[in-house]
Order: sequence, then C-alpha cells, then structure tokens
Amino acid sequence: MTVGNMESIELFDAGKKGRGLRTTKELSAGEVVFAEPSFSAVVFDSLYTQVCHSCFRRQANLHRCAQCKFAHYCNRTCQTGCWDEHKQECSAIKKYGKAPSEKIRLAARVLWRMHKDTGVVTDGQLASVDQLQEHVAEMSQDDLKELNTDVHNFLKYWSHKSKQHSVEYVSHIFGIIGCNGFTLSDQRGLQAVGVGLFPNLCLVNHDCWPNCTVILNHGNQSALNSVLHSQRRIELRALEKIAEGEELTIGYVDFLNLSADRQRALKQQYHFDCTCQPCSQHTKDDLMMAAKEGEGSKPSAELVKEVTAFSKECLEKVEKRRAEGDFHEVVKLCRECLEKQENVLADTHLYKLRLLSIISEVLSFQHCFSEAADYTSRMVEGYRKLYHPNNAQLGMATMRAGVTQWHAGQIEAGHGMICRAYAILMVTHGPNHPITRDLESMRMQTEMELKLFKQNEEVYHTMREAALKSQPMCTVTSS
Repeated sequence: MTVGNMESIELFDAGKKGRGLRTTKELSAGEVVFAEPSFSAVVFDSLYTQVCHSCFRRQANLHRCAQCKFAHYCNRTCQTGCWDEHKQECSAIKKYGKAPSEKIRLAARVLWRMHKDTGVVTDGQLASVDQLQEHVAEMSQDDLKELNTDVHNFLKYWSHKSKQHSVEYVSHIFGIIGCNGFTLSDQRGLQAVGVGLFPNLCLVNHDCWPNCTVILNHGNQSALNSVLHSQRRIELRALEKIAEGEELTIGYVDFLNLSADRQRALKQQYHFDCTCQPCSQHTKDDLMMAAKEGEGSKPSAELVKEVTAFSKECLEKVEKRRAEGDFHEVVKLCRECLEKQENVLADTHLYKLRLLSIISEVLSFQHCFSEAADYTSRMVEGYRKLYHPNNAQLGMATMRAGVTQWHAGQIEAGHGMICRAYAILMVTHGPNHPITRDLESMRMQTEMELKLFKQNEEVYHTMREAALKSQPMCTVTSS
C-alpha cells in the first residue's frame, strides 16, 4: 500500500463523537487500512542527543548539527533528508539561544509546514490541520495557565521574519497538538522517543476494545540519495475482520485499567466522556479486581481489601526504588507483596500483573532468567484473559516471556511463546517491521534448538552452556 492511500475508507458523521472514519470495503486482520507520513514531528527533549531527528531511531554516536548544535542525525544522509523540515527551526534555535520545549518546537514545525504547504499536503488528507479538535475552552485552570506560558515562550522563539499569529491562533495550534499528538517509538517499539501530528489518524475515534491498532514504520533512509528514502509513517492496521461500512477505532489509552480510570484519563487528556461498550458495561473490571477462587474456598472481603491496600502501597514503593536504581530492593518488595497476594488476589488482578511485569523485567536484567521466566509466563496468562487476542501490548509481553524462557533453557516453552508472539505481531506490526523480523529470526533459532533438544537433551544443554560462557545473552525489556 502506498503512503497516503485512502481508497478503503471514508469520512462520516459519527454523531456525538463528531467526525469519524469507516471502511468502504471488508478488511482482514493484519491488513493495512492506510499509511500516513507525519505532518510534523519532534524528538522528546530528554532524548535529543540519543535519537535521530530525521528517522527517530535510537543510535550511538549521532552527528550533531553544526549550526544549532541541537539536532542530531544518524549520518549525513538523514541530515540532508531532514533539512527542509529543520532549516527554519535551526535558524530560530540559534537566534533564541537554546532549543525550547518539545511542545513549542512541534507547534513551530506545524506552523512552518502550514505556511509552506497549507494545512492540507496531499490529496489523501481528509482534513486540514487547523480544523482538528482542540478543546481549549474545556481546559482546567491549571492547564490554561500552562498553555499561556507555552504560548508566551513560543512567541519569543518564533522568528520575526515568519508570518505573525495572534495569541488565540497559537493557543488553537497548541490545543490541537495536546489532543491529537501521537507518541512515536524507537525502531524496536520499546521506548517512546518523540511526538508527531498525523491529520488522518486524528480522525479515527477511540474505543477501549478497538478494531484497529497504530504502529510506527520508520521507513528506509539507507539510500545515499535522500530522494530514494521512504518516509517515517504510521500504519493503521486491522486487528480483526472488519465489515464494510463499520467505523474504524483505536485505543487512546491502555485497556489494562479499570473502566472508570480509563474514562477519567480520556476526559482529562481528550475532553470526552467514553461511552464505548467496555466502559458502559464495565467489561472485565471484575477480573481486574478479582479475588482468588480456590476449590470451595474464597478469601474474605476484609482480607481482599487489606491485601489490595497493601499492594497499592507496595507498588508506590517499588516504583520509587526502581526510579532510584535500587533493583535488589525492587525484587525484595515484589517478592514480599506477591507472597501476600498468592491466595488472596486472582492472577488477573491489576496489582498482581503490574508486580509480575516489574519483577520479571528486573530479574531478566540481573540475568536471573529461571525465576523471571516463571513470573513472565504468569503475567502473560493473566494478560491473555484481559486483552484483545491481537493486542500489540499482549504480543510484546508474549515475546518478552518467550525470550526469557529461552534464556532460562526452557526451550519448548520459549519456542511456543515466541511462535504465539509472532502470530500476534504479524497482525499488529506486519512482516516488515524490525520487531517482527527480529522475532522471525528468534523463531527460526528456537525451532532449530528445539529439534536438537528433542534429539539429544544432554548435547543440547552442553552446547547451550558453552554458548552462554562465550557471549552474554540479550534481554528484552518493556517500554
């Protein structure tokens, strides 16, 4: 599918939700509905020296722009390809004396692009950028105060040679970015590295149980001639079979939260009340807060309440210790809390799943793979009862579990989990995404090892031990 191809969708009036997009033909799971390059995008302030400002890949030893000394690139090829987008920013940073915040940089890039190409840059773009929702009038006093500060700093940064705009219009652009900015990940999909604006994607409405997902395809910048580069772009992919005329939806927030918490987050960030079926019917809320049910026995409501409160307090301590880098204390706290939860909270309880995710990640980092493997497999089984079967988060967690089991020498379980992850990511990311290609390599490797294991377990373990001594194993961490 070519970038910007919108033949399979149309804009329609979605009632209280405003505008929306729907299909004009039946779609299959894994099919690319449309692909769209960013209208404008910037790297996060905290990662500006670690991520290429052109292709958004995390790289070591990036080359710095000699003029503004802020923008960084993989190489001359990426820098040349990005110059049209960066040149006015480069001049503004030099005059301002420093790079402003990511929100201000993105607002400036959006306006420079609008001056150059207007708000509609392709025939396939269904709405002008300045026609997107912004909800400034519904902001809280604190948010309005922050907005006014951003606008004030923007106007100082904005070049006097550029077309001047009123405070109201600049506020309008900031409002659009706040409601419609899409987080960009690195090339492995493991860390958020920037934010961009994608006008057609902005027209896709939210559902907590969506029929589509969005992934970032970084394109190909390997050609020496920048004309031959393929653009970084988002791909909207179908998670399931979608009938002709059905509305396309994506999840603006992670489903792995109680419906009331999702509604609160959506109201705060996007200024709408979510009335989707999972929120209206509180779908799976009971599983997310469930108590353990054994053979004829169930913990008392008082004990469940006590352990739930203890778990919440423990998670706060864990996050604090993890931020401080005290990983031994993190593991200790997680073990203590999981032991308390064992016969009280169900394996689908949110607090248990969050602890399982944290302890398995830290133990993998410490190369304690056998213990980590047990925790990751329990985490994935809980996720499978809660997430959509083709949810990208489920796919990434399953991949992590498979790799951890593989590293622990549990080749049968590891290969099975990697195959399961591969099936999900083929739908959510497609065969050409770097993550899927990595996973395919792992799948082939574990398949070979599994054959050897079944032929002669002793030889397999001898070869594995030798391989472990010769080189360190990589680990997969969550974003």
